This record gives sequence, structure tokens and C-alpha cells, in this order.
Amino acid sequence: MAGPEKVLRCYLDTNVFNFAIAINPGQEKEDTLQFLSLCKRRSFEPFISALVLDEIEATPDNEKRLRLKSELGLCNPSVLALEEEALYLADRYIKEGIIPASARRDAIHVAIAGVNDLDVIVSWNMEHIVRHKTRVGVNSVNKLMGYKEIDIVTPKELP
Repeated sequence: MAGPEKVLRCYLDTNVFNFAIAINPGQEKEDTLQFLSLCKRRSFEPFISALVLDEIEATPDNEKRLRLKSELGLCNPSVLALEEEALYLADRYIKEGIIPASARRDAIHVAIAGVNDLDVIVSWNMEHIVRHKTRVGVNSVNKLMGYKEIDIVTPKELP
């Protein structure tokens, strides 16, 4: 007899919340809101990091910052600490040429998910995160360093 289906543990980077509060409606916003609705119902187990909180707090527009915090509160994700182990792994992604040094924060998002044994990274960052090169490179490094492979997708790929 099969047990209950495993709920995917998903790391949400900051731009997921940015798309959720976007002024201009579009397919990405709809896909994001649908995904976040599933997180709210715990169809997925959402995680963020202290880095996401820092990036939201650094939003210069007060109204936008409040809307981001509100969306974050509705989703109620678990918050992961930023640990040295994640910084080391992020630097390894950069050293291997998977993510450029100029995008170190993106590498840190990915590394936090990796060191915390999450299943999926959810992002709209098509430049540095949601790319075939990044998926292959991250999983190669993760395997070499003793971490499990992790899927990297947009919100529309999960529901």
C-alpha cells in the first residue's frame, strides 16, 4: 500500500513575490498567483531565506515593500538561515562558471536550497537561475559535493 504523496519542498526566490504583485497583469503573474495559491493550501511546502527577506526589506518603494510583505505573509513560508555552507557552495557555482560572479546573490539563493535538501527552486530569473546550463551545472556540483540534485523551474511548471 502506497503512503501519502510527498509534498515538494520548494525554495521561492524574491522575484516570485515581485511577479505576484506586478502592476501589469500577464501570464507570468497569473501563473505565479496560481502557484502561490497552491503553497497557501500546502500543496507545496514553501521556503524562503533570510536573503529573500533582506531583498524585500531593501525595496525602496514603501508601498511595494508592504505589498511584498503581505504576499509573503499569505504564503507563510519557512525561513532558512544564510549559513557559511551555502556561501561556500554559491562560490563553487561561480568558480565553475555556472553563475557569474556579478550574480552572486542568485548563486546564494540556489545554494541555500541545495544545502537545505529542498526539492525545487522556483524562480522567474531566466538570466541566471532558470536555465538549462544552470540546472546541469548546479546538479553536477551538488552531486560532487554530496548534495542531492534539485529541480529548477518557473511557477508555471509546477501546478
